[in-house]
Amino acid sequence: MVTVISLGGSIVAPDSVDEIFLKDFVALITGLLEQDEKRRFILVVGGGGPARAWQNAYRKIYSPTVNEQADWIGIMATRLNAQLVKAVMGEWCTQEVVYDPTQVEPLMGRVLVAAGWKPGFSSDYDAVLLAERFQANAVINLSNIEKIYTDDPKKNPEAKPIDAISWADFCSMVGDEWVPGKNVPFDPVASRHAARLDLKVICAAGKNLPNLKNILLGEPFIGTTIS
Repeated sequence: MVTVISLGGSIVAPDSVDEIFLKDFVALITGLLEQDEKRRFILVVGGGGPARAWQNAYRKIYSPTVNEQADWIGIMATRLNAQLVKAVMGEWCTQEVVYDPTQVEPLMGRVLVAAGWKPGFSSDYDAVLLAERFQANAVINLSNIEKIYTDDPKKNPEAKPIDAISWADFCSMVGDEWVPGKNVPFDPVASRHAARLDLKVICAAGKNLPNLKNILLGEPFIGTTIS
């Protein structure tokens, strides 16, 4: 059984590395691996605060327009975060960090860690491609929001949380265009591909680890299901 988790950079490194979260996350994952020898995890790590900070610096210093260089800066931040996640997973992760999800080798260990690939989309798309490659039936998308809302709740007090939404409705919310550093619940490019695959995506708050455990064990959870 392969479980794909898109581990948002906003929870791994909102500004600097959240060491307490990573320690507790590793404890949860390793505990589940010890309980069930058939479990495998693919962890796809985002760029978080460092990606946006370095992208903003580039825009202020050189180019205010969004372009491929800004995307590459964000990708490099995902790779730094992913290397850290691989390292703290220890002996459970024996393969090198995956950069190209279309060229990944068969799973050798119990945990595989992946990072950003190339400009044009976020690491969410890499998670969808890896779910397709290893026949996972869902992607668990962990970020700093508990549920998807009908609008940005920080700007619109009338925004309502959503428990379940179709891909058609979700894609109409997030649009079609990817912009480096774009802050949406799930990348538009990844969403289109997940919809074509009829892949389920569960969006939930990454730092609520008891809730994540419920998701992984198939128990009731707080979050939004896109299908």
